[in-house]
Amino acid sequence: MSFNRPMPASTARANAKKSAVRAHVEHVFSEKARMGLFVRTIGLARATTKIGLANLTHNMRRLLWLERRRMTRRSSPLRLSRHPRPPR
Repeated sequence: MSFNRPMPASTARANAKKSAVRAHVEHVFSEKARMGLFVRTIGLARATTKIGLANLTHNMRRLLWLERRRMTRRSSPLRLSRHPRPPR
């Protein structure tokens, strides 16, 4: 290992690609941690069911968020805010 040297451009590009993927994947796991997903069951079937239900819940929340986002952008194209307001 060599320290105190500038990073080569090829290494910087590779790190940027990896960190973009990592950010998307880690976001899903942080969402599940906030939902309280801690698998402590006896039996593979119960653990599989619990994880499957958590995945289903996450996907449904994500779908609702995407639909709300799409509807707010469609109804007001001149908004400058990137964060949509909840529908009234």
